[in-house]
Amino acid sequence: MLRDEDTEADFQRFLRRVDEVANLLQGLNSDSAVKEEAIAETEKRLREEGASREEEEESRTTVNRTVINTSDMARAEAVDAGAFLAALEKDAKERAQRRKKNEQLANALKEKGNEAFREGDFALAIRRYTEGLERLKDKQELYTNRAQAYLKLHEYEKAISDCEWALKCNKNCLKAYFLMGKAHLALQHFSESRQCYEKMLQTDPQKENLFKACVNEANLEEKRVRDEERAAREVQAGNAAALSIQELLQRINTPGQDILYYTAGIRLLAEALNNCTGQTLFRTNNGFSILRNEPVRGAFCAERKSPAEVELCVSLLLLWQAACAGNEENQRLLLAQPEVSAQLPELLSSGTHEIQRETLALICLCSENESSRRLLARQELSRFQTEHQVPLSRALLTELMGRFRRVNPAGTALPVGMVGSLCADAEVRAQLARSRECWQACLDECSDGSSPENSQCVLAVLGLMMNLLLESNDTIQDFAVPISGRCLALLSHQDGRIVTRATGVLSRALPASPSAVQEVVKGGVVKKMLKLLKVAGQLTSSYAIKILSICTKSSRQAQEELVKWDKRFQVLLKLLESENELIVGNAAFCLSQCLLIPGAATSLLDSNVVLLLLRQAGGDAQRTSVQENSAIALGRLCKAEPRHIPQLRKLNGFSILNSSMKYVHSS
Repeated sequence: MLRDEDTEADFQRFLRRVDEVANLLQGLNSDSAVKEEAIAETEKRLREEGASREEEEESRTTVNRTVINTSDMARAEAVDAGAFLAALEKDAKERAQRRKKNEQLANALKEKGNEAFREGDFALAIRRYTEGLERLKDKQELYTNRAQAYLKLHEYEKAISDCEWALKCNKNCLKAYFLMGKAHLALQHFSESRQCYEKMLQTDPQKENLFKACVNEANLEEKRVRDEERAAREVQAGNAAALSIQELLQRINTPGQDILYYTAGIRLLAEALNNCTGQTLFRTNNGFSILRNEPVRGAFCAERKSPAEVELCVSLLLLWQAACAGNEENQRLLLAQPEVSAQLPELLSSGTHEIQRETLALICLCSENESSRRLLARQELSRFQTEHQVPLSRALLTELMGRFRRVNPAGTALPVGMVGSLCADAEVRAQLARSRECWQACLDECSDGSSPENSQCVLAVLGLMMNLLLESNDTIQDFAVPISGRCLALLSHQDGRIVTRATGVLSRALPASPSAVQEVVKGGVVKKMLKLLKVAGQLTSSYAIKILSICTKSSRQAQEELVKWDKRFQVLLKLLESENELIVGNAAFCLSQCLLIPGAATSLLDSNVVLLLLRQAGGDAQRTSVQENSAIALGRLCKAEPRHIPQLRKLNGFSILNSSMKYVHSS
């Protein structure tokens, strides 16, 4: 006989097995594959239960096996397995219905939380998201939304916890990695912050720009903290230079002094900010609040400045240059000053040369990094345009370059370089590219690049033109011929940097105008480009071969001159071996165009041209133009000169040639 306690233990074990089976059968409400898998696993568990119970009975008692087995069989027959599974399936369906209802309620609470978040009531938003999670504990969006609200309330640890829960719901949640990185950054956990951003990039490689911006922010914040800790140690150690900066700032902020007193103090302070520690002390001791001093602000903002006010204004601009050179945190704080963002456009249009020069120097300095550049483009320059009602290009180029040319011919490189940096902003670039005044000013500045003092200006203007030619519009088409002519003339310049940029501008200007192509071909551009290709580096070579491909595409004269000046195509064949796909693709295109000239294909007999073209046509270059252009050249080569066919056959190249026939027919 089995004891009562044994029977009770058996019963409890059976109930635990039933719980396990019930968990398995939660998948019965899913798709058929999951359902079948759940049923199979359930039946397996039931069989295991029976076998396990037999073994346990066998080890515990010596009662007649026949009686026990008969009892087990009777008990098993009493269990209606079909009814049991049906009951579990019904339970799963009921669970699914409850989940659906809870999901609807959770979504409604999420929307209420989002509305509160938009209105700035972050505490209410958190309550709504929390109520939603009480309905549905595995809803990822509620965790990330609540984490975002916690960030707004500076509850960073809670934000991190919610992001971790969101990742348990969805391990590929980009928003969770992003917000967790922000929370760690706020806690100055710099390594952990960067790890979160790296996880974000691993999850979605398309987020590389966001990743770079986030990592840059983390790096800058870490640098800021380290710099401030080092500066504080300098002060505590009684460093004379550090203490002098604090003393000078106190003197400058002393009220009731005359302008000359403040000017002298500002000049001394600018000289003291000769390293990162000095710049940091300037920031941490409220150096950027200097405009709160009434006499200083009055001189800086005065519409008509006295000589003393001009001197103070110039001194202040020099101080800011010293404080901001290579220091993005200081640049950000400076440009965030309302008086500064309001006055820089005014100073740019000032009639005082010294103020213009130092204002442009400050803007150019801040244009070196993307965040400051965007602040400048969206604040100062847009305000300059709206307040003065003058086109941006005319204000910054025609007016300012004209003034600087009269005072200092070499000084025009400064405003041009600044505007070129600002062209990284797409809106500014598009506006400038539509301006006829802008293009005319550029052409005027490039008119005399022979003198050494003008080289820097010409280099800056060519860089600006390179940026503007990323756009495409009617104005560029109208100016393509004079731009191309000016660049062609600069190809003889002694400064290799100018030659490279002139070649780059030419490669971008020619596609805008067939007339420009004809003019440069008449001007001997083919011979000039071949000469460059023999000695130039990769960048110049990429520009030069692109120019040749543009010219040979539409000009018979260009094709003939290339055949004439590149004997047996030695230059083009060398380019076909380049590791640069852009160079290879354009070289193959030029060759294919030149093979239309009678005798060109014959001149390539006994060369390795078939091998080179087969290698590129059948290669794995990422640019499909490499394979296509090489295949076209290969087809034209054999068509124009059949004596290349044996070499093609020897290299088993007919399959490649056959696949390239569509390009030959369409060309």
